[in-house]
Amino acid sequence: MPSRQPRLPGLEDIEQLVYPDHTPSASIQTRFEAFHELNPWVLRELERRTAECVEAGWRRIGIGMLFELLRFRYGQATRGDEFRLNNNWRSRYVRLLLERHPDWEPLFEVRALRAV
Repeated sequence: MPSRQPRLPGLEDIEQLVYPDHTPSASIQTRFEAFHELNPWVLRELERRTAECVEAGWRRIGIGMLFELLRFRYGQATRGDEFRLNNNWRSRYVRLLLERHPDWEPLFEVRALRAV
């Protein structure tokens, strides 16, 4: 039975890429970078959703909520990880969002990284 979840245009044409550093023994940061390289749309979509929240007047946003929205909408659209949208990447994506949009810093709670 075909998936009924929306797919991002063109993803069906992308082959599964395998990076030598995308192994369970690699650091979380290395695995995140490999995932992010394979799935640049995730950051764009997180930015879009965050901007919508800002426009709506939200004062706090949880990255968990944003991840669940992406899972709901695009659950089958990621490449390069056994989990479609790994919770280990949440803190890394928040940091990327804040690098690109420093004015969003009050919106997110950022804790020290436990593992690099």
